[in-house]
Amino acid sequence: MNYSKTIRVRVMQGDTIAFGPGKADLLQAIERTGSISGAAREMEMSYRRAWLLVEEMNRCFSSALVTTATGGARGGGAVVTDFGRDILARYQRMQKKADASIAADLGYLRSLMSDQSE
Repeated sequence: MNYSKTIRVRVMQGDTIAFGPGKADLLQAIERTGSISGAAREMEMSYRRAWLLVEEMNRCFSSALVTTATGGARGGGAVVTDFGRDILARYQRMQKKADASIAADLGYLRSLMSDQSE
């Protein structure tokens, strides 16, 4: 899902972004690819960065959002847990509500902006 470029909901735990648009995109990519490395490739980020983001999400919540299996004959992989899918769905609802709540004011402000393409 492509989240709004005008308002970006982030769920903070202290100074750490526990969940936000980038982490939501990462969870969706893990769900599609079945692995952190596949998700990282799809999102054009390093495996290390993706792994650190997964670790951060898992650390911030009471249960893991992603579980992993080590390599072997089938190469391991990663799974978004039911808890992770619930967090993602709730986050997507929050983002939609935030977008809807500012739509009228945002439209008004945009109508007052100058055209920068000239």
